[in-house]
Amino acid sequence: MQRGLHVAIFPKSCMLHARRNLSSGTNLKSIFKDAKSAELLATVGSIASIPRLHDLPEVIITGRANAGKSTLLNAVLGRRDLLFTSKKAGRTQTLNFYRVGAHPGKLVVVDTPGYGARGRPEWGAVFNHYIETRNQLCRIYILLTAAHGLTPSDEAMLSSLDANVQSSAGTNFTLQAIITKADTLGSQGRKLVEATSQNIFKAAPTCLPPIITACPGGGKSMFGVEEVRKSMIDACGLVG
Repeated sequence: MQRGLHVAIFPKSCMLHARRNLSSGTNLKSIFKDAKSAELLATVGSIASIPRLHDLPEVIITGRANAGKSTLLNAVLGRRDLLFTSKKAGRTQTLNFYRVGAHPGKLVVVDTPGYGARGRPEWGAVFNHYIETRNQLCRIYILLTAAHGLTPSDEAMLSSLDANVQSSAGTNFTLQAIITKADTLGSQGRKLVEATSQNIFKAAPTCLPPIITACPGGGKSMFGVEEVRKSMIDACGLVG
């Protein structure tokens, strides 16, 4: 795949859901506008407790602890505090399933515990089982902090997910990186982002081009959030 081109690849399960929605005549481009309807559906700490959730298409967010997952997802879902945020890394300790769109929903966004030095083996076991068996999973987003680039744990996760995508057994999901906290970069920001993008592709050739984001507090301007929403809708086949 030529780098820099965002090519829509729709898993079969996601395309089936998309056809059902398109036939209903729903304005799918307004899915994220109804922020008040976003809702926590399930908190999962074990493989046995992973829910079905009406087979809605799903996307999952992963990343190192303190990569900004909760802050980004609050912005994407249009809510200030639907997800708990903390300066202390590693506060998310379960898979958390959030419905997007009014009941019964249009898609589900799944937040995960952070990996790396603060990760726990049991978190990884639940995550691995989920991505290996979840037919309705359409895309995995891996968050990378702009100032840090790729750490060894990021490279390992990217490589593992890339291998899963390329597996002869096949998967239902695609892979995309999101670079967070880009507002913290100085004058060398563009070069740092370009270097990170190149390193992403080296570690995971199937990874789609990264989305650059910033969700600063204090009323400062955000960017990249709308691109993440469009990517999620695209990944789930909810276009028309």
